[in-house]
Amino acid sequence: MYIIAGLGNPDRQYRNTRHNIGFDVIDFIADQNNITIGERKHKALIGKGFVGGQKVVLIKPQTYMNLSGESVREVIDFYKIDERSELIVISDDISLEVGQIRIRKKGSAGGHNGLKNIILHLGHDEFQRIKMGVGQKPEGYDLADYVLGHFSKEEREIMDESAKYAAEAVTVMMTEGADAAMNRYNRKTAG
Repeated sequence: MYIIAGLGNPDRQYRNTRHNIGFDVIDFIADQNNITIGERKHKALIGKGFVGGQKVVLIKPQTYMNLSGESVREVIDFYKIDERSELIVISDDISLEVGQIRIRKKGSAGGHNGLKNIILHLGHDEFQRIKMGVGQKPEGYDLADYVLGHFSKEEREIMDESAKYAAEAVTVMMTEGADAAMNRYNRKTAG
């Protein structure tokens, strides 16, 4: 069984923002695999089903980004999975171009508060992740304002395509391994 956690913020005002791209990818995976995400449990919205023949629990933590680890830890403990091999976290990344995907098997939070909190709650950084490029903040912008801002129409189209690639990458990570997914999807931009 795999736990696939998409990071974001729960309130309506954060929908379709750069910081919520993890939620968007989870929604895309759910839609593609007929999984309903509606159960409220472990400080998250949860959906259970199958992706690529693998049993999955899709989660959208409802703790707000900076406390994502609380929810992820509860789900891991409840389902008794090995987070080093059976957890995949999807988050935004401002150091990558819009639409670029970067898959990693471990690593630092890179300044991302959601990942930082997950690392804190797990006690290590050895979990698989997909970083979704949302572009660097323009000079003079406040970082919080930028990541909580919305994509332009053109960027949104790129991100929708990128979400499709991220969903495919999740399936490859579960069926063929993270290395195969990295070789296939760690490229410049989606498309």
